[in-house]
Amino acid sequence: MSLSDKAQYIRGLIDGLGIDDSTPEGKVIGAMSKLLEELCDSVDSIDADVDDVVDFCNQLDEDLSDICDFLSDDEDEDDCCDCDDECCDCEDAEEFEYSTVCPTCGDTIELTEEMVAEGEIHCPNCNEHLEFDLEGIEDDEE
Repeated sequence: MSLSDKAQYIRGLIDGLGIDDSTPEGKVIGAMSKLLEELCDSVDSIDADVDDVVDFCNQLDEDLSDICDFLSDDEDEDDCCDCDDECCDCEDAEEFEYSTVCPTCGDTIELTEEMVAEGEIHCPNCNEHLEFDLEGIEDDEE
């Protein structure tokens, strides 16, 4: 039974009791009955609006999920990716050959051969100036 049905039932009970609307008690009970009916109508209206908003949000969620799926499918088809694995034949991707840990922030920094050859970089996380001393390090290719 809905709230409006319950309010109508109470209104029927009040009418069945034969309460006189001209007495102070009758006026109070009548006013309370009308207020109850108005509150029930408002709640029913709010419930309908909430149902519409929930349906709309569910539709937005489905649409967003479709968009995410579409975009992730596009990324899978790209020749370039940001992964560390050699899962693609991307010629433009930088190949990181070295890594180091920043002594200030502890961030692991991936380095290309060119970065190491320069001898210094700034940590991308904390901007600490890092220098590389390559003296005494043997080249594996020799």
